[in-house]
Amino acid sequence: MTSFDDMQAQLDALREQQMYRHRRLLEAGQGREVQLDGRRLLNFCSNDYLGLAADERVRAAFKAGIDRWGAGSGASHLVCGHMSVHHDLEGALAEFTQRPRALLFSSGYAANVGVINALTGLGDRVFEDRLNHASLLDGGWLSRAQFHWFRHRDTAHLAGKLAAAEGGRKLVVTDGTFSMDGDLCELSELVPVAAEHGAWLMVDDAHGFGVHGKRGCGVVDPDRFGTADVPVLIGTLGKAFGTAGAFVAGEDVLIETLIQRARNYIYTTALPPAVAAATLTSLQILIKEEWRREHLAALVARFRTGASEIGLTLMESATPIQPIVLGEPGQAVAASAALEERGLLVGAIRPPTVPKGTSRLRVTFAATHTEDDVDRLLSGLAIVLGNRDQQP
Repeated sequence: MTSFDDMQAQLDALREQQMYRHRRLLEAGQGREVQLDGRRLLNFCSNDYLGLAADERVRAAFKAGIDRWGAGSGASHLVCGHMSVHHDLEGALAEFTQRPRALLFSSGYAANVGVINALTGLGDRVFEDRLNHASLLDGGWLSRAQFHWFRHRDTAHLAGKLAAAEGGRKLVVTDGTFSMDGDLCELSELVPVAAEHGAWLMVDDAHGFGVHGKRGCGVVDPDRFGTADVPVLIGTLGKAFGTAGAFVAGEDVLIETLIQRARNYIYTTALPPAVAAATLTSLQILIKEEWRREHLAALVARFRTGASEIGLTLMESATPIQPIVLGEPGQAVAASAALEERGLLVGAIRPPTVPKGTSRLRVTFAATHTEDDVDRLLSGLAIVLGNRDQQP
């Protein structure tokens, strides 16, 4: 009989190290405030950057999508699950990114793993930023290509590794906006380095779409960078778009290759059609309502100024992701719990999500927050953290 004793010992060790993860049970939908354990908490740990997850127009589109298309797609895209609303959304995302085509995936994780594995294999090489999202790292490791790290945002280090690599396809992979530090990739440097060494560049702009650039186009500005510069562009729909799923945008030959070879696309039930219908509406709002990005930027600036005034050291981020590095897991967990007692929901992020010794509070803002919300958060942080020294 199989024994679970070793598993239990591992779980016990995680608890002792303050590394055990818990699912929090929300009792109402996502929003500026959430209902948790019978309490209303001000929410500073969501990726719903534009506040569209609960937008009435997006909800209405979802309901209308259910009425027309039903709850599920019933099959994978290549069997009989690819519906006209999926096709319309792909066309709208292609137009939004100013690329020839786009392809829907069921999640950002599926897109990243599927794309890397479709494009590389034995004899090829994958080069990844040290702080890339887990889905990008897993995609590189699973691809059977030779895997190479380069130091975070260090294009000179990448260039040296590319120069030493011989044979096979070279794929450089990076986040656009790094999800735990909140900083941006050095795209203007990555593009020429990749080109010089004959490498493809893949950017996952999951946390950038909707937040950065004109019309929320993200860090890969189509007026500056085309498909020759960034052949593979990934975006997720579950963050600023407020819905679910992901997409890849690029040339026709790339999309056709993924349709034929990306196992995470081929062997997955298609995204529920009502989600696609809702996303078409959220995309229109994301493009037109520039005030959301402007307000979000103002909130971030207010927070950073206020944090400095109360003696907090922040990382170099101008994005809605504002990490406060505390060091050890127990410190982050205790600070998060203390903030929750004051009605503030802020996530504690620990290894392996972040490097050892950099456990942190990960503060995130949404366009639905107010200036008073920011001030309330700052007051809570001043009480919980005081003027303690942090280690960014």
